[in-house]
Amino acid sequence: MKKLISEQLVTYLESRGIKHIFGLCGHTNIAVLAELEKSNIKFINVRHEQIASHAADGYARVTKKAAVVLSHLGPGLTNAATGVANAALDSIPMVVIAGDVPSYYYGKHPHQEVNLHADGAQYEIYRPFVKRAWRVDQAELFPEILQKAFQLAESGRPGPVLVSVPMDIFSTKIEEENFRLLQHHTQVVEKPALDEETAARIVEKLAKAQRPVLYAGGGIILADAAEELRQFVEHMNIPVAHSLMGKGVLPDDHELTLGMTGFWGTSFINEQTKHADYLFGAGTRFSEADSSSWYNDVTFDFPKTKLIHIDIDASEIGRNYPVEIGAVADLKKAFTALNRVAKRLYPNRIQRNEQLKKEIIHYRQTLRERISENVNSADFPMKPERILADVRRVLPRDAYITTDVGWNKNGVGQQFPIYTPGSILTPGGFATMGFGSSAALGAKLADSEKVVVSLIGDGGFGQNPSVLATAKEENIPVVWVVMNNSAFGTIAGLEMAHYDTTFGTRFQSDGKSYSPDFAAIAQGYGIKGIKIDSAEQFQVALKEAIAANEPIVIDVAMKNEPVPTDGKWNINDIYSPDDDKSHVSIP
Repeated sequence: MKKLISEQLVTYLESRGIKHIFGLCGHTNIAVLAELEKSNIKFINVRHEQIASHAADGYARVTKKAAVVLSHLGPGLTNAATGVANAALDSIPMVVIAGDVPSYYYGKHPHQEVNLHADGAQYEIYRPFVKRAWRVDQAELFPEILQKAFQLAESGRPGPVLVSVPMDIFSTKIEEENFRLLQHHTQVVEKPALDEETAARIVEKLAKAQRPVLYAGGGIILADAAEELRQFVEHMNIPVAHSLMGKGVLPDDHELTLGMTGFWGTSFINEQTKHADYLFGAGTRFSEADSSSWYNDVTFDFPKTKLIHIDIDASEIGRNYPVEIGAVADLKKAFTALNRVAKRLYPNRIQRNEQLKKEIIHYRQTLRERISENVNSADFPMKPERILADVRRVLPRDAYITTDVGWNKNGVGQQFPIYTPGSILTPGGFATMGFGSSAALGAKLADSEKVVVSLIGDGGFGQNPSVLATAKEENIPVVWVVMNNSAFGTIAGLEMAHYDTTFGTRFQSDGKSYSPDFAAIAQGYGIKGIKIDSAEQFQVALKEAIAANEPIVIDVAMKNEPVPTDGKWNINDIYSPDDDKSHVSIP
């Protein structure tokens, strides 16, 4: 029996367990929307496609399955592109289904088509950052392409894919048998494990090392391997440093947790990784910020330090540093094998690093003392350290935090304890403004029982304030804390340090500092908004907002002070090659 592809598409998505789809309407995808109305799948309607792709990103980080975005052609697809690229650089699985021009109008330049260089080629726009982009040229091929899209998005190194569908194909009828065949195919492709021989080599190297450090990246979270990692490092007694994306793989109050490395890391942590004799990198790209721009005397010192590296993506092995042992494997399976071998070769827990554990305790105490004045400051606008400390005091250990860029990302990475693996959602590779406010929607929809707070700057929140419309319509109880310094603060501090100006980075009107009233904006969307007037008010307001279980915006004025930077970033040497400069405070 023949049925519309739009109908069979929705039935297929239901069979995959899809509960939510994020998107925005357009004349090319309304056939799908009409079918979704009959479905138990919830369509999350947004006012800008970037919100859809960021929300889907947050959703996928929590569920660890491919999220679905439904987009219109042309401006819909390009609006969503930033969020899809963000997902790509952070290895987040996503399937973007986009309407396209009618297949029989290729070459005629129909409404909203991008075709200055080729006809019927809108899918090419996504080619640089998705794992694959398909254009459906035959209706009968659509089911096969859809199955391949989900499989590719979730296999290997996860990431987004695009399926561009001419609108006439959505409205074409094909035999149900084309989709039924997919029922005989697995929805999960098994990932490679670590063989026993390689696992034994790694365990023996680490057991005999004098100063081993395990360096964890976001791949641990993506593979849901945090528990297996914890068992391994406790048995082997190895300290754990991490990248920004790896924050939370081990609770920040665990005795073996060192902390985040790199430019926004601290000297203590960078020294531990730099002086390690063996560094075991797991699920990390050794990206620039985490590696202090790959200077060999700051965060890492290869090849003096010997590197063991496991990742699901073979292209990352040896990309930035030479490796002694490199292996391609799923991290959960890899640590399962490593634990099995470690317990066989060394039945008793390895005894070492007792002095280092004391040093870690001392370091944490020293860091608390270093920032205590600002943490306890009653100044208003508030000190950023106090904002973070007050948020941490109020939140449950397993609450989700989403961030953007600036203090709300770098400060969280450095100073904000995360206790539950996967509970910090931050834009790593693309460092996208606008991510945090939208990703919070997806996180809350994916795990409705958990508290979700978005820590976001005023610059980032201003990117897509219409996120509040979606929160209101769908009653998504997220709390947005807008850390408001009336500027793109991190860049302002950088420009001031090197050029003695903040031109183009501060928000002003008639020469005076200017900021929208975000609490009033929230009220305009029908959401409660709270404007903080004193440091003492903030923690109380946040606690009440969380208890209210409704979408709420808290606008808190913040002093524009830089995050301490103990590492190095190459841009500082580019701007001021003869001076040791970095970010500075902006009055």
